[in-house]
Amino acid sequence: MTEQNNGSKRRNKFLVVVDDTPECKTAIRFACRRAWHVGGGVTLLNVIEPPDFQHWMGVEQVMRDEAREAAEELLQSLAEQIRKDTNIIPEFAIREGNTKEQLLQLIEEDPDIRILVLAASPDTGGPGPLVKSLVGEMSGTFAIPITVVPGNLNDQQLDAVS
Repeated sequence: MTEQNNGSKRRNKFLVVVDDTPECKTAIRFACRRAWHVGGGVTLLNVIEPPDFQHWMGVEQVMRDEAREAAEELLQSLAEQIRKDTNIIPEFAIREGNTKEQLLQLIEEDPDIRILVLAASPDTGGPGPLVKSLVGEMSGTFAIPITVVPGNLNDQQLDAVS
């Protein structure tokens, strides 16, 4: 580990973007197993897309509040499973906006995030828009390594490669 200017040690963290896709849990398991093996941490990022509904501000705020509450519940549920499996207590980040923009901003803000873990969709339509964008368009300029895990791996296969 490297020393920060203030003398405290930095902790290598694996970042996972949490969404409602089935392959998301694959990325989480891989990141948590890798973090457990190297003594690192895990950060779970959930990005809430801003509502398109803007006719009534009160309704828009209720929709935002409901989305945030759902994100918090999802992350708490995932955290319980992570603690049970690995004893790691993950950090949470809930942001509103464009997923790619918020992801890049979080990586810039937290120098302890050292690896981004994504899972590719097993569907025939391609790996998914975030994977396609980050690994394709930005691969040569991205600030940290990106690990893309096949989304169709089962727990035993994930444990074997992590």
